[in-house]
Amino acid sequence: MAEDLTRQSERLIAEGRSLLRDNQDGGRHRRGGSIGEGSRRLKRGSLMKRIKLIALSLFAIVVGSSIAGIILDGIGFVGVMVTFLAMVAAVLIFGKWPKAKLPSRMDLTRTQDARQLVARTELWLESQRPALPPPAVRIVENIGVQLDALGTQLQHVDPAHPAAGETRKLVGEVLPEMIDSYRKIPDHLRREERAGSTPDKQLVDSLGKISKEIDHVTRQLAEGSLDDLAIRSRYLDYKFGDADGLPPLENR
Repeated sequence: MAEDLTRQSERLIAEGRSLLRDNQDGGRHRRGGSIGEGSRRLKRGSLMKRIKLIALSLFAIVVGSSIAGIILDGIGFVGVMVTFLAMVAAVLIFGKWPKAKLPSRMDLTRTQDARQLVARTELWLESQRPALPPPAVRIVENIGVQLDALGTQLQHVDPAHPAAGETRKLVGEVLPEMIDSYRKIPDHLRREERAGSTPDKQLVDSLGKISKEIDHVTRQLAEGSLDDLAIRSRYLDYKFGDADGLPPLENR
């Protein structure tokens, strides 16, 4: 018995340590949670709307049943059951609706506000993770953190400034289009080597370059070096092929 208790204690301690590590890491890899504060904010706003709708609907049901009880001098067992079922239905319905709207590629392209662009791009990237190889998922989650920092810097930049426009193009157009191009490739061809590379490897390499570019832009903006900021034109190669001459994703 003592040995069983010892083993159980060791198991609980191990699970506690694992949970602590998971919480410190944000639990992103295991739970598929938010990759950045922007998308977390959108989902939190949606959750608060659902909570308010649940509270309002429950209040309306209780008030309605009370008024019915006063008028009818009691609602009886059937009335109580109807009220209970109505409350359960309200919780179930508003517990799932409305969810944070998943932005489309067109939404990202049209978004001009830096904070909204960051949040929507993060939310869109989160929805793409199931279709990406594990190394790409890790980079996407890192990009989420980088986008938070970039969004903070873009808030202090005139939206009409060329640097702001080019940055929005990198985040809202090039990045999503590159992932879309990868997803159009049949699954059984994504690991097939051609011209010295595979679509999986090419995606990971391109995401790594975009991650570095986002970091570069964020640092330049943080230093106030708007006049020196040049979004390097080679990032357009991420959509059509990479700097090493690999064929474009959409042609694979």
